[in-house]
Amino acid sequence: MQALSILTTAHLFPVLDEHLLQCLRGLTELEWERPTVAPQWRVRDVALHLLDGNLRTLSMLRDGHFGGPPPRSTAYPDVVTFLNELNAGWVHAGQRLSPAIITWLLELSGAAYCQYMATLDPLGPAVFPVAWAGETQSANWFHIARDYTEKWHHQQQIRLAVGQEAALFTRELCHPFLATCVRALPHQYRGLAAPAGTTIRFTVSGPAGDAWQLQRVGYTWELGQAGTEAVDTAVLIAPEIAWRLFTKSLPEQQARQQLVVRGERAWAEPVYSLLAVMA
Repeated sequence: MQALSILTTAHLFPVLDEHLLQCLRGLTELEWERPTVAPQWRVRDVALHLLDGNLRTLSMLRDGHFGGPPPRSTAYPDVVTFLNELNAGWVHAGQRLSPAIITWLLELSGAAYCQYMATLDPLGPAVFPVAWAGETQSANWFHIARDYTEKWHHQQQIRLAVGQEAALFTRELCHPFLATCVRALPHQYRGLAAPAGTTIRFTVSGPAGDAWQLQRVGYTWELGQAGTEAVDTAVLIAPEIAWRLFTKSLPEQQARQQLVVRGERAWAEPVYSLLAVMA
């Protein structure tokens, strides 16, 4: 099993934003109102959420303006509740904005956002840890990659609603999303006891996919690139299923019907509730 290297994603934000703007500019008024796999959010609501992400990052991280009290505590449930309330408040206020204004603001703020993210020292400490990976302190490269997954999957929610998913399934754009999300696996498996050396291979199929291995070492699980050695359990996932599974957009029952599991099935159980998003 080969150790994982740091991810480099800052250069992909402008590419992803250009895809988003092209998509939004081509939507009809009816398409802006279509429901998405994000509960209770239409296409316009997801676009507003992406705009909020740009503005909040620039305000908090670039300008040091947090604009209100922090969560009641740093406990995971309190942070999630805090973020959900922020998200809902912004989307509600944004209903007065037209699609043209939302797209225009995304273009303006996106350029500044991309410029700021490119200035961060990849090895420096991030302001916010990647909590879904179980970290209490993260390096900037992981924070940047986490933000990349946010932008990727929310844009894909829009694209799924309007039938334009293919554009983001290229290896250039999809593989970094997958390679970031799978880093939630050791934390996700932390409660599963298994004999030392138990090895689980996770493979995402297709040109954008890859294979990763999770191995029980002592009392923890370690993740790396898959090797050629025998494994106890092999899990195969299609990319169009993987992104929805990782971002709580796929009910567990559907996931059980879509994933292919070979070997000891008990070792695959935690993957059905894998979560690589905060809220």
